[in-house]
Amino acid sequence: MPSVFTHAAVPLALWCASERGRISARLLGAGVAAAMLPDADVLAFAVHIPYADAFGHRGASHSLLFAAVLGLVACALSPWLRASRVQAAAFVSACALSHPLLDAFTSGGLGVALWWPWSEQRLFAPWRPIRVSPFANNFFSARGLQTVLSELRWVWLPLFSCVLGWKLVQHRAPTDQTSP
Repeated sequence: MPSVFTHAAVPLALWCASERGRISARLLGAGVAAAMLPDADVLAFAVHIPYADAFGHRGASHSLLFAAVLGLVACALSPWLRASRVQAAAFVSACALSHPLLDAFTSGGLGVALWWPWSEQRLFAPWRPIRVSPFANNFFSARGLQTVLSELRWVWLPLFSCVLGWKLVQHRAPTDQTSP
């Protein structure tokens, strides 16, 4: 998995790329939480659920269904999130879905159960440049530093570049095409 901090990069990038005020602070918070929430499945280790189990790490909580359910919850909470139902559902679902997609680009683990419950097959992207993050107590180690540098290169820098490019396109001066 990329580190929990990097999972927040996608909702933050979407917020930065949007028009000011388009995504409320509450909706942004829900998006960040949705992007990080799938990794709560590491608690399965504490109750001896095997990694490869459907409810183990990178299992059901890393699925399209899980992202859709979070989107439905956001839809129900849309007034509190200060968003329309569609915006709340779409934003939160997209943020939640970004988590397993980023995990699929990592160099380790068992892959993600993206299609659970229809399939328990674990998937990886064909190209896996992001170093897998060490768990908690090993995060602040040489391997953890290598992971952070990998995430900066393969996640944060491309997202920053996309946001910057989008902002430049948005702020480009309109050309006056009216004739005298």
